Amino acid sequence: MAFPEATLERESFSPPNEPLRMTEEEFVAWCDEDTWAEWVDGEVIVASPASIHHVRIAKLLLKILDTLVEQKGLGEVFGPEAMIRLAGLRRRRMPDLFFIANERLSLLRPNHFEGAPDLIVEIVSPDSVSRDWRVKYLEYERAGVREYWVVDPLAGQVEAYALGEDGQYAPIEEKDGALDSVVIPGLYLRPEWLWQVPRPDSIEILRELGVLK
Repeated sequence: MAFPEATLERESFSPPNEPLRMTEEEFVAWCDEDTWAEWVDGEVIVASPASIHHVRIAKLLLKILDTLVEQKGLGEVFGPEAMIRLAGLRRRRMPDLFFIANERLSLLRPNHFEGAPDLIVEIVSPDSVSRDWRVKYLEYERAGVREYWVVDPLAGQVEAYALGEDGQYAPIEEKDGALDSVVIPGLYLRPEWLWQVPRPDSIEILRELGVLK
């Protein structure tokens, strides 16, 4: 997927003419563990409740990534409750999933990760199509996120991108029905896992990945 825009776009999902704005310091003080919101250059974006389908996909992916990363001793995986801070872009985001390699765990702070994670997964919701496919694509590319996965339940589509030496994303091509991670050794995703009915459980998938016997 190509994006000709050269600059980041600022999105707003607040009610028309009623944007919620505050400084970063005010946002940190205001946003507690029960508030799901992101901060974008002074504007607060409050998340809508996720669909059950969205939550089930997120749970499956978290189980797979977390178990594989833990078993291989590669780093740490975080779910949607955790926040990242992209200081240079004036952003505080809450990705659906993100992975931090061992050598960068020192950048964890009490309430956020400081900088660009090694891998981010975003699951598209009806109110986040533009945000996940375009705005965050450009943000994460610019911030230096090494790998970005976009899971779109609405379209039944998964795309993955790896950051090249030129600082731009290139698609990870599907091979034999799977997308291979370039950041997490031994990890691949078969998109069909997410759309099958019934969906395979995490144990089956982890056995296929060679993590469990």
